[in-house]
Amino acid sequence: MKPAAGSVADATGNWVDTIAPAWSRPYLRLSRLDRPIGSWLLLLPCWWSSALAAVAAHAKAPSAIPLDLWHIALFFIGAFAMRGAGCTWNDIVDRDLDASVERTRSRPIPSGQVSVAQAAMFLVLQALTGFAVLIAFNSFTIALGIASLGIVAVYPFMKRITYWPQIVLGLAFSWGALMGWAATFGRLDLPALLLYAGSISWVIGYDTIYAHQDRDDDALIGIKSTALLFGVRTKPMLALFYGLAVILIGAAGLTAGAGLVFAFGLLVFTAHLVWQIARLDIADPDNCLAVFKSDRDAGLILFAGLLLDAALGSLR
Repeated sequence: MKPAAGSVADATGNWVDTIAPAWSRPYLRLSRLDRPIGSWLLLLPCWWSSALAAVAAHAKAPSAIPLDLWHIALFFIGAFAMRGAGCTWNDIVDRDLDASVERTRSRPIPSGQVSVAQAAMFLVLQALTGFAVLIAFNSFTIALGIASLGIVAVYPFMKRITYWPQIVLGLAFSWGALMGWAATFGRLDLPALLLYAGSISWVIGYDTIYAHQDRDDDALIGIKSTALLFGVRTKPMLALFYGLAVILIGAAGLTAGAGLVFAFGLLVFTAHLVWQIARLDIADPDNCLAVFKSDRDAGLILFAGLLLDAALGSLR
């Protein structure tokens, strides 16, 4: 399908390209609402953490409510708002680099659809939306959320100085693994920290897959990534990081008191990651994008396992 006029180079004829008002399209693209996979990947550790907290609460008090649905809704809104803000900030910082990469040169800022000042105003609006969500939580969670902003701010610069920007992205995109637990208990404990570490390993894996789409352009303009660092060793390195993710997330569930249902969910999650590695073709950008997008399904599988384990605590 031919991209709509004014759309980004890798547009797929989604709702932004077809039905959104013309004036709104550059802003919707800045926030990546035309491609929400990143918002889902930011959201899922939040949901994992909330469900893990429900598992722990139920293990201590079987009559506890399995999950705070209000928290689930707040995290959904906050993840989409803050992912949009992060992408807008990334596009402001990377506007010159984006102009040099085939896949990103038609993004709103390098293509002239919006000015830097307009993008900055939109960034503030999205950040305020995220802050409005954040202040609905307890004071510890508010402080924890604010603490994440430093990581978000420095991330766009990391690809200029290290082959491991995926670690910094992991620190930022996994922050929700701390937030759900903190929102429930008003503190951090070992299960949340293990979940955070496991999520970081998961992010390093899936963002390496994503980075293979731009590997050649990145090498030409001097941008670093684990895709370039790993090269032909990508599959064994993915096995390493995905394996660490499974071990650490499993330890998080174990220390929180999770049981058989969680274990089954973790097994299916693991099988999905193995399938990703087997299917991946790093020489095919379309394949890389499809495999990367499937991580939403992997994350939802794990969430379902945690949620059902909390609800069916009698199996523990």
